[in-house]
Amino acid sequence: MPAASDTAPLITVITPTHNRRSQVVRAVESVLAQTLTRFEHIVVDDGSTDGTALALAEIRDPRLIYVGAKWRGANAARNAGIERARAPIVTFLDSDDVYLPDRLERTVAHFDKNPSLEVLISSFISVKGNRSTKCINRQALLDKSTLQRALVSQTIFIAGSAISARHESLLAIGGFDSDITRMQDRELLLRFANRGGALLSEEIDWKKYNSENSISGRRDGYVEAYANLIGKHPYIADRYPDVPPYMIARQIIADTLKGRLPQAFSGYLANRSSKALGYSLPQLLRGYVVGRRWRRDCYDEFRAKYGARAA
Repeated sequence: MPAASDTAPLITVITPTHNRRSQVVRAVESVLAQTLTRFEHIVVDDGSTDGTALALAEIRDPRLIYVGAKWRGANAARNAGIERARAPIVTFLDSDDVYLPDRLERTVAHFDKNPSLEVLISSFISVKGNRSTKCINRQALLDKSTLQRALVSQTIFIAGSAISARHESLLAIGGFDSDITRMQDRELLLRFANRGGALLSEEIDWKKYNSENSISGRRDGYVEAYANLIGKHPYIADRYPDVPPYMIARQIIADTLKGRLPQAFSGYLANRSSKALGYSLPQLLRGYVVGRRWRRDCYDEFRAKYGARAA
């Protein structure tokens, strides 16, 4: 019999899911096909009613752990997985995404090589219909201030399935914020940026599929979600005063140019009624001009130093 230390998982994969039976089976199969075999895959089912439990029960592999209950959304489900994780490294896989075969092997290698590393952000392929886009972050080790600025300016690619972290670090920052239903990945990483930096990996190791019922893909609700993010991190408006009005103005202008006038007007009203935002039209226009210039400067700086592309 091998020693317990020789069979314990090196990494835990956490997948929250809700009524995505076929997609989550595909996600699980991509994990089971990994070149690294010492892992556990915790699938936290947030009250699915589409036969997800039965479909996963047919996959007889002890490394797959099914947790079924009614949670308070995807972040609460992710936190339930974090609490149950046994491995020192935790990584995430949304139920509609898939790993490439060497995802786990590469991830563990990065953490083994960098004992002080707390967070890894990998690169990926974004699939929308028949169109695939490479979302590549050039290899770079960012310090905490640079990571924060990159997250605020949105000059790096991030997504839930791109994030891997030390288990103890995730527990230390309290996991995901259950009050956040959108931009939860950015919010989590902003809290990590208060502790330290992160490693960007240029290796593409997963595919992001944009599902029809994805919250992040919805056109409406962006301003409310951004207001929630600023409410959680008010220092953003203090340190980067032109960024929030730029982000809001950019969304409103995009909706207007594409003929989505009700969404544009709704976004403006949501901004005005928000305690975290509340920008007037002149403030939005100024923020769009100045904030856009600041973001471009950040992008140019990142490109010169790391070769990273803007998100």
